[in-house]
Amino acid sequence: MSFGELRRLYLIIRVFLTYGLDELIPKMRITLPLRLWRKCLFWLPNRHKNLPLGERLRLALEQLGPVWIKFGQMMSTRRDLFPRQIADQLAMLQDRVAPFDGAKALKLIEQSLGAPISSQFDDFDITPLASASIAQVHTATLKENGKAIVIKVIRPDILPVIKADMKLIKRMARWVPRLLPDGRRLRPQEVVADYEKTLLDELNLLREAANAIQLRRNFDGSNMLYVPEIYSDYCSETMLVMERIYGIPISDVVALEQHGINMKLLAERGVQVFFTQVFRDSFFHADMHPGNIFVSYEHPEDPQYIGIDCGIVGSLNKEDKRYLAENFIAFFNRDYRKVAELHVDSGWVPPDTNVEDFEFAIRTVCEPIFEKPLAEISFGHVLMNLFNTARRFNMEVQPQLVLLQKTLLYVEGVGRQLYPQLDLWKTAKPFLEDWIKDQIGIPAIVRALKEKAPFWAEKLPELPELFYDSLRQHKHLQHSVDRLVSELKDEKAKQHQSRYLFGVGATLLLSGTAILLFRPDWDLLSAGSVAGGIVAWLLGWRRTK
Repeated sequence: MSFGELRRLYLIIRVFLTYGLDELIPKMRITLPLRLWRKCLFWLPNRHKNLPLGERLRLALEQLGPVWIKFGQMMSTRRDLFPRQIADQLAMLQDRVAPFDGAKALKLIEQSLGAPISSQFDDFDITPLASASIAQVHTATLKENGKAIVIKVIRPDILPVIKADMKLIKRMARWVPRLLPDGRRLRPQEVVADYEKTLLDELNLLREAANAIQLRRNFDGSNMLYVPEIYSDYCSETMLVMERIYGIPISDVVALEQHGINMKLLAERGVQVFFTQVFRDSFFHADMHPGNIFVSYEHPEDPQYIGIDCGIVGSLNKEDKRYLAENFIAFFNRDYRKVAELHVDSGWVPPDTNVEDFEFAIRTVCEPIFEKPLAEISFGHVLMNLFNTARRFNMEVQPQLVLLQKTLLYVEGVGRQLYPQLDLWKTAKPFLEDWIKDQIGIPAIVRALKEKAPFWAEKLPELPELFYDSLRQHKHLQHSVDRLVSELKDEKAKQHQSRYLFGVGATLLLSGTAILLFRPDWDLLSAGSVAGGIVAWLLGWRRTK
C-alpha cells in the first residue's frame, strides 16, 4: 500500500470505529486479533451508542463520501443479503454532497466544448441547480433555439478518488468470507465487482445520453412517461446537455395533492410504465428512486411521469421475460409446482434440482403471504422470496434480475406512497396475462411470419444452390467418414498384431531364459528363443508406430 492508501484506510477505520461498526465483526477465533486490536484503541470510542446499528452504518457511509454513499445505495437493493433493519437504513442514503466551485464546472464545460461557453449557450448559471456524488447540474439556454437546458458535468478528479477507494473496498471484500459466518453466500467480491462496473458506467455520460435517447423513443407520444430531449451534439463522456424539465418531485405528496393530481391513476401508471419497459421494450430504467422521478404540472387529471438520470438501465431477453411473467401468474394462482418447474426450465437453478423439494420450499416460504389481502402483498417482496428460496437450491445470481428486483421495489414503494390502497396485482395481472397470450397465441405466429417473410423471400432464390451444396457436402462428409472408419480398422488391426507379437516375444524370451537356467551353455535352442523374442518385440514395436 502507498502512503496515501494507508492514510485513507486509517480515516475509514476511524470513522467505522467512531460509529461502533466493529459490532459487525463476528465473535470467532479468527477475528480475535481484530477484536483485541479494537480494545486497545481506547481513544476511538463509539460516540453513537444510542443509535441503531443500521442508522450508524448509514451515517458512517455518508461521512466517508461519494463512493461509499453509492456503495451503500447499491447494498440497499440487495435485500436478499442484508437484514431488513440495515437495508431500510441504507435505502435512505442520499447524495448529500457539497457542490464544487461553479467556476471549475465552467472550465470543464469549455474544455469539453473546445470553445467558450458563450459560443453555444446563453444565461449560464454558475450556481449549480443540483449536486450529487458523481456530477452536478447547471442551467443555461441553448443559443441555437433559445430552449432552457441543463448541463450535467462530471466532478473534477473524481476518477482517482473512485479508483483509490475501490482498491480498499476490494481488499476488504476478500476478507469478508473469512470473517463472517455467512460471508461466502454474500459473495462480496462479486458484489464489489458489480458495483465498480455500475460506478464506472455512470462516469460515462455518453452512455447515459444513449440510454435516455432510447427510452425517449420507446415512450414517444405516451401520456404515461416523458423523457427529456438529449442534445447529443454537445454531449461528451464528461458532459451531458439535456432539456430542462419542470415538475413536482414524486416524493412531495403534499404538493401533488395540492396541485390536484389524480393519485390513484398516477400510482397505477407507475406500475404500467414499469411493466411496459420490462415486457414490451425489454429496456428499463433501473434507477427509478424518488430523486429521479417527477410529475408534470400539466393535465393533473391525466398525470404524466417525467424520468431523468438514465445512467443505469437493465434488459431481459425473451426467455427471461416469458419465464418471469409466467412465474408471477403461477405464484398468484398458488401453483407452486409450476413455479418450481419454471425455475428449472429457465436454467435459473441446476437441471438436477429435485422439483418436489423445491416446490415444498417455495410453498413453505410463500404460502403465509396469502394470509393477507392481495392489495397488501408486496410484489417486490414476492420476487425477493422466490429468489431467496431459489438460492438455497444453488440458483446463480442473475444480474438482470437483481436490477429488476431493485426497480420493482422502488416502483412499488412510490406507488403505495402515492396511493396506499394500490392493488398492484390487480394492475399488473391483466398486463402480464395479455402479454403472455400475445407471445404464444396466433397473433405471435402471424407476427413471426411477417418478421421473417423478407428474410425468406431473400433466401428463396438461393434454395436450389443451397440444396445442391448440402448434397455435395453430405457426399464429401460420407467419404471422409468412410476413410476414417477404414483408418480406424487398420489401426485396430495393427494394435492387435502388435500385442500378439509382444506376447510371442515375451514367451520366447522367457523360454530362452528358462533353458539357460537348466543348461548354462548356450546352444542353438536357447539362442534361437532369445533371438526370436527380440525379433518379435522389434516387429511389434514397429507396428505401434
